[in-house]
Amino acid sequence: MRFDVVTLFPEQFSALTGDGVAARALRRGIARLVLWNPRDFTADTHRTVDDRPYGGGPGMVMKVAPLAAAIEAARTATAAAGIASRVAYLSPQGRPLDQAAIARRSRAPGWVLVAGRYEGVDERLIEGWVDEEWSIGDFVLSGGELPAMLVMDAIIRLLPGALGHASSAAQDSYAEGLLDFPHYTRPEVVGERQVPAVLLSGDHAAIARWRLQQALGRTWQRRPDLLARRGLSAAEQPLLEGYLSAHRAQAPGSARAPQPMPAPASTPGPGANRAGDLGGAAPNLAGATTPPGELAPGKLAPGDPPPEER
Repeated sequence: MRFDVVTLFPEQFSALTGDGVAARALRRGIARLVLWNPRDFTADTHRTVDDRPYGGGPGMVMKVAPLAAAIEAARTATAAAGIASRVAYLSPQGRPLDQAAIARRSRAPGWVLVAGRYEGVDERLIEGWVDEEWSIGDFVLSGGELPAMLVMDAIIRLLPGALGHASSAAQDSYAEGLLDFPHYTRPEVVGERQVPAVLLSGDHAAIARWRLQQALGRTWQRRPDLLARRGLSAAEQPLLEGYLSAHRAQAPGSARAPQPMPAPASTPGPGANRAGDLGGAAPNLAGATTPPGELAPGKLAPGDPPPEER
């Protein structure tokens, strides 16, 4: 994977190249980073890359010519290396990226990333030289360098050989459309809080069920929108119901209990982990309107602690 970044501040990318997973991948040749400063493609003494906006208004707008020349230079270099790179502009107006979108883009051979500054770039650059616009969230930053580094780090993690354990990326939050499960390490006891017994059992099947249950429960509590889009399999539905049932058994009249939910049974017994345990019906995750008396994702039953106590 090759990244070519058009940026006015190439020195900022030392944060990506100095240490960590991305830096190791770059040093090992798993990914390559080339920086292009549009000031190097100007012809005037002051190396001007911006100008006042037509129509008035505050701030400055980045000019087409220096950016376009930098993009073309990057495209020429990547083509000479046999790489067909697409051009992406980091922008609050872009399409929001999620883990699935990152995974799709990790399969491309290369990307030319354009990091804007000031009030943004001349729209004609986007129309003529940009293939995609990407957004990392509904907020505004001072420039596109940080978003570019975030995107590169997310993509590099998915490249073969970038992580010490190939399964690490598969277990990350969002990899399966769910938040991550809780993690524990030594010692076994911290204050009054103990590592869940199932993680010490050596029963790998039980551990896998517990982790999936925790991921489902966390996602239901913190990001119900993810479950609404993703849905549940037949095997996941009773696991989530068991999590919610145990949560409600702990919650009334007190703040969130310190211990995680117990490990799920391999097969729910008669009457266990059924819809009735949730106060009427299982969470509706198919996008339909929640029937009266049914708990929708993210809704807490009476007596559940408020979010700030969970």
